[in-house]
Amino acid sequence: MTQRGSATVAATVVTTTPTEEAAAGAAREAALAALVDRWTAHMRWRADFAAWRDRRLWQECHQADRLRQLTEFCGALAGRRVLDLGCGMGGLAVALRQAGALAVGHEANRAYGAICRLRAARYGLTLPFVASTGEALPFRDGAFDAVTCLDVLEHADSLDATLAEIARVLAPGGRAIVTATNRFAFRDPHYHLRGINWLPRPWAEAIIRRRGRGKDAAAFADRQALAAMHYVTFGGFAARCRRLGFAVEDTRERRVRSGPLGDQRFAAPIRLLRRLGLAVPAYRLYRALFLGTFEVCLTKLRSADCGLRNGEGAAS
Repeated sequence: MTQRGSATVAATVVTTTPTEEAAAGAAREAALAALVDRWTAHMRWRADFAAWRDRRLWQECHQADRLRQLTEFCGALAGRRVLDLGCGMGGLAVALRQAGALAVGHEANRAYGAICRLRAARYGLTLPFVASTGEALPFRDGAFDAVTCLDVLEHADSLDATLAEIARVLAPGGRAIVTATNRFAFRDPHYHLRGINWLPRPWAEAIIRRRGRGKDAAAFADRQALAAMHYVTFGGFAARCRRLGFAVEDTRERRVRSGPLGDQRFAAPIRLLRRLGLAVPAYRLYRALFLGTFEVCLTKLRSADCGLRNGEGAAS
């Protein structure tokens, strides 16, 4: 009992035993696994399905490279307001919270919210989750310092409207890391088939059906056929973004041009091409005809420097 003036207040302490905590944790993990399985069952054709499913269960543990990239392009994450637009099952959003960012998860699929909450609960975290379309985000202008939008834009109802919303909710000078699917990707990143993007769409769709790679068995109702998704060329995508007031940088091109290579794949050929002055032209050819997904850093320009930084003006 504790005394506050003349009032007597009962202090109640709720404790749980290690056994009860273990039981609660096991129940949470079982619930999470069941939900993940619901949304991944249609991908059992993948040869690496077991490993791929495990990565979905523990997405937050595989975000180190993405967090390093965000720090490189967007600055320190701690205390920053970050929107993970199209956060899916919440792996990156939870990792951002663990890194100290004021991250918010967003998804058009409301059912993913339960997965995000369970994933955050593993670490005693609360993850704000908002369900809406990307074309109408329920946030004020300039609400975020950074936005991530990964493997999302190709599925949007309107690519331009979603990009415009990213521009609106970013603070001036804020940055977004986004991906867009290459119209001429040699190996399609959604169906994992080679060459189908170099064929007329009706032929490609027929091959997808014949190979059993369609998503008709998926639990989500917003699945889209290949022909309905927004696949783009890099030049066309960059032009869309510039019209919205963004400066555009290919994150991979920066690494090819001058980034540290270490012992990563293709490090030796890139070093040779750098010495010959051919690294960037070779990468751009590869990007145009083979790369599955473009990865771009968009910087929201302040009105005073839009023309100059987008290459449309000249220094006075």
